[in-house]
Amino acid sequence: MKIAILGGDGFVGWPTSLHLSACGHDVHIVDNLSRRWIDTELGVQSLTPMDSIQERTRIWTEQTGKAIGFHLLDVASDYERLKAWLAEHRPDAIIHFAEQRAAPYSMKSDRHKTYTVSNNVNASHNVLNALVATGLDAHLVHLGTMGVYGYSTVGAAIPEGYLPVDITLENGERAPQEILYPANPGSVYHMTKCLDQLMFQFYAKNDGLRITDLHQGVVWGTHTKETRLHPQLINRFDYDGDYGTVLNRFLIQAAVKYPLTVHGTGGQTRAFIHIQDSVRCIELALNTPPAAGERVKIFNQMTETHRVRDLAQIVADMTGADIAYLPNPRKEVEENDLIVKNDQFRELGLDPIKLESGLLSEIVEVAEKFAYRVDRTRIPCVSAWTEDLARKVETDPERRRLKVVSGG
Repeated sequence: MKIAILGGDGFVGWPTSLHLSACGHDVHIVDNLSRRWIDTELGVQSLTPMDSIQERTRIWTEQTGKAIGFHLLDVASDYERLKAWLAEHRPDAIIHFAEQRAAPYSMKSDRHKTYTVSNNVNASHNVLNALVATGLDAHLVHLGTMGVYGYSTVGAAIPEGYLPVDITLENGERAPQEILYPANPGSVYHMTKCLDQLMFQFYAKNDGLRITDLHQGVVWGTHTKETRLHPQLINRFDYDGDYGTVLNRFLIQAAVKYPLTVHGTGGQTRAFIHIQDSVRCIELALNTPPAAGERVKIFNQMTETHRVRDLAQIVADMTGADIAYLPNPRKEVEENDLIVKNDQFRELGLDPIKLESGLLSEIVEVAEKFAYRVDRTRIPCVSAWTEDLARKVETDPERRRLKVVSGG
């Protein structure tokens, strides 16, 4: 297949591009490199050194003999160029990663909220609109988030996208319906993913677009089979309070002898998936597209769930790190359970990678190797969800009163 990967320079986009190229597909990365500019804005860099996208793709071709195209294009702001690009290249499939992906970044200020909504919603709608305008029958695979479901405890397993309900009619009879699972976003970022769902639902119904939406859990890990081929192919590794995912952050904190920062009680339960499984799930989704006229196909892209404090204890037991309990900058329930169905990927043959000490140790080794690149002042999470919470969370970690418990 000829595959356009929108946002292919990012944390999940890059290993996905390599994996699909290794599978023999004709891969083209379309990216405006905004994630690199955000690094500059925040004054922080990936823990792992990253070459330019041009150098990365050159190394890939040198190592494998396979070419990956790169096209500098802003999907969110340049609709006409996007439409022209699609009309010219006519990919068989489009993988859509071209959205600002961090909840804390989306809540930093009114400017960051505006940017996240403008970028994410426009990017998704521009792609849908351009597919209709060009008459291109490409399978659109979108990377969504488990966060569209919210994290309140309901005591029942979250289904894959759709919820069966009964509607009481005027005559008292009940009519079965199947609706999108009620959206319950916890940040502006998650809100944009909920809006994506509605746009996908409309364009699939109205124009027959073939769409798969992947509600992904928190990604951990850094290496995939393909990124191990050469040091310059290594994936980015975010550790800062805005972009670092929780388990990766714990592992880098342990590597640099910084207390593992648990916010609130740590009773927040989240869904997780290893980066290698993430790219494998995307491949499986590509190979099983919906037919034109079918409703949006929705997968829960996760493999296991854990409470944040339990993850911290796993890392502490493994590394001897301390655990620090800090005020929670997020507006969320302190404790929740999370039961999630992921039957579809299991049926397609996914053999999940679970949290194991060997893989965790591998990440610690990466963190220790590049520990000299860590800016310790960027580790704390300081983006607050409300002004009241902002007043409770100080930005200087040395001035906080930490409840520290021994991890060893």
